[in-house]
Amino acid sequence: MHLAFLKARDAAGGVSALAAIANRSRQNMHSLFNRERPCPAELVLPIEAATKVSRHDLRPDLYPREVA
Repeated sequence: MHLAFLKARDAAGGVSALAAIANRSRQNMHSLFNRERPCPAELVLPIEAATKVSRHDLRPDLYPREVA
Protein backbone atom coordinates (compact mmCIF):
# COMPACT_ATOMS: atom_id res chain seq x y z
CA MET A 1 0.00 0.00 0.00
CA HIS A 2 2.66 2.50 0.98
CA LEU A 3 4.65 1.86 -2.21
CA ALA A 4 1.63 2.81 -4.32
CA PHE A 5 1.24 5.99 -2.24
CA LEU A 6 4.90 6.82 -2.99
CA LYS A 7 4.25 6.15 -6.67
CA ALA A 8 1.29 8.58 -6.55
CA ARG A 9 3.52 11.20 -4.91
CA ASP A 10 6.06 10.84 -7.69
CA ALA A 11 3.38 10.88 -10.41
CA ALA A 12 1.91 14.07 -8.95
CA GLY A 13 5.30 15.77 -8.93
CA GLY A 14 6.07 15.63 -5.22
CA VAL A 15 4.52 16.03 -1.80
CA SER A 16 3.38 19.62 -2.37
CA ALA A 17 1.64 18.74 -5.62
CA LEU A 18 -0.06 15.72 -4.07
CA ALA A 19 -1.14 17.84 -1.10
CA ALA A 20 -2.76 20.31 -3.50
CA ILE A 21 -4.58 17.47 -5.28
CA ALA A 22 -5.78 16.11 -1.95
CA ASN A 23 -6.65 19.55 -0.55
CA ARG A 24 -4.33 18.93 2.41
CA SER A 25 -1.43 20.90 3.79
CA ARG A 26 2.04 19.95 2.65
CA GLN A 27 2.95 19.28 6.28
CA ASN A 28 0.02 16.90 6.73
CA MET A 29 0.87 15.00 3.56
CA HIS A 30 4.56 14.91 4.47
CA SER A 31 3.73 13.40 7.87
CA LEU A 32 1.73 10.61 6.20
CA PHE A 33 4.78 9.67 4.17
CA ASN A 34 7.19 9.94 7.09
CA ARG A 35 5.07 7.65 9.26
CA GLU A 36 4.63 5.28 6.31
CA ARG A 37 0.87 5.45 6.58
CA PRO A 38 -1.37 4.14 3.80
CA CYS A 39 -3.26 6.62 1.71
CA PRO A 40 -6.23 7.93 3.75
CA ALA A 41 -9.48 6.43 2.49
CA GLU A 42 -11.03 9.79 1.61
CA LEU A 43 -8.09 10.66 -0.64
CA VAL A 44 -7.92 7.46 -2.67
CA LEU A 45 -10.33 8.45 -5.44
CA PRO A 46 -9.05 12.02 -5.98
CA ILE A 47 -5.46 10.77 -6.01
CA GLU A 48 -6.35 7.99 -8.43
CA ALA A 49 -8.05 10.47 -10.77
CA ALA A 50 -5.09 12.85 -10.74
CA THR A 51 -2.21 10.39 -10.84
CA LYS A 52 -3.65 7.27 -12.51
CA VAL A 53 -2.32 5.14 -9.64
CA SER A 54 -5.02 2.52 -9.11
CA ARG A 55 -7.27 2.55 -6.06
CA HIS A 56 -6.63 -1.20 -5.90
CA ASP A 57 -2.95 -0.49 -5.34
CA LEU A 58 -3.42 2.51 -3.05
CA ARG A 59 -5.82 0.72 -0.68
CA PRO A 60 -6.29 -2.97 -1.51
CA ASP A 61 -7.95 -3.41 1.88
CA LEU A 62 -10.78 -1.09 0.75
CA TYR A 63 -10.73 -1.78 -3.00
CA PRO A 64 -9.80 -5.43 -3.52
CA ARG A 65 -9.30 -6.65 -7.05
CA GLU A 66 -12.02 -8.88 -8.49
CA VAL A 67 -11.10 -12.56 -8.34
CA ALA A 68 -12.35 -14.50 -11.34
